[in-house]
Amino acid sequence: MFSTGLGVTAWSYMRPTGARAFHNVSIIVLMTASVAYFCMASDLGAVPIAVEFVRNKSVLWTGDAATVYRSIWYVRYVDWAITTPALLLTLLLSTGLPVSDIIITIFWDEVMIITGLVGALVHSQYKWGFYVFGCVAMFMVFYTLIFSARKAALAIGEDVHKAYIRSALTLSFLWFLYPIAWGLCDGGNVISTDSEMIFYGILDLLAKPGYTMLHLLAIKNIDYSRWQFASGHYSVGNAVANHALNEKAPRQSHETTATRVGETNTAKAVSGPAPTAGQTV
Repeated sequence: MFSTGLGVTAWSYMRPTGARAFHNVSIIVLMTASVAYFCMASDLGAVPIAVEFVRNKSVLWTGDAATVYRSIWYVRYVDWAITTPALLLTLLLSTGLPVSDIIITIFWDEVMIITGLVGALVHSQYKWGFYVFGCVAMFMVFYTLIFSARKAALAIGEDVHKAYIRSALTLSFLWFLYPIAWGLCDGGNVISTDSEMIFYGILDLLAKPGYTMLHLLAIKNIDYSRWQFASGHYSVGNAVANHALNEKAPRQSHETTATRVGETNTAKAVSGPAPTAGQTV
C-alpha cells in the first residue's frame, strides 16, 4: 500500500499542477490504507465481540464457558469509510457524471460501510438486518455504475467509455466479494481471524493498489480537459476576472469624474454664478 502510494505521489508531480485530481485522490486511498494496515499489523484497532455462532473456539477470545468472543477489527471499517468514497471518486470523476449523482452514490457507499461496522459490533441476529441494509446500499452503488455513469462516460467519447468499463468491472467484481467475506468472518464466524486477514488483505491489495494503477494507466492518455475540470481552475478564473476589473477601473473612474464635472457645469448654468467668498452655500 505504502510503496504504491509513494509511486503515485512521485507520478503526480510529473503532471501539470491542474491535472492531478485522479492521482491525488488515489494517494488518499493508498496512504489511508497504509496506516490502517500498520495498525492491524501491530495488533491494534480491534475489539472483542461475543459471537452469534460458536465456531473456531481455539482461535477466539474465550470468556466464560457460555460466551466466545471474536476480534472485530473496527480500524478496517474506518479505513473503508475513507477509501471507498475516494475510490468511487476516481472512477466517477472520469465519467462526467453530475455532481449530484456522485454525492448520492457516495452516500450509499457510506451506508454500506457504516451498516457493516454496526452489524459486526452486534452479537445477536440483528446484525443480519444491518447486513441487508448494507447489501441494498451496495446495489444502489452498482446501479449508478452500470447505468448513469456508463452513459455519462459514453457521452464523452468511446475511449473514455472503454477505460471506464474496464475499471468499473474490476472494482465492482472485487466489491461484490466483500459481503461474502463479511458473512464468513464478522457475520457468521465461519473462518478464523487469521483467515479473515488473508481474505480481506488480498481483496484490499487488488481493490486499492491494483485498481488504482489499472485505472490511472487506463486514463493516462485521455486529454484531461475533456472532463472539463481542473485543480485551480476557479482561482485562475478569479484572477482573470480581477485583472479585467482592474483594467476597467481607471476608465470607469475617469468616466465618472467627467460625468460629475458635466453635471456640476450644468448645475452652475441653471443656478447662476458661483457664490463668492464669505457666502453660505
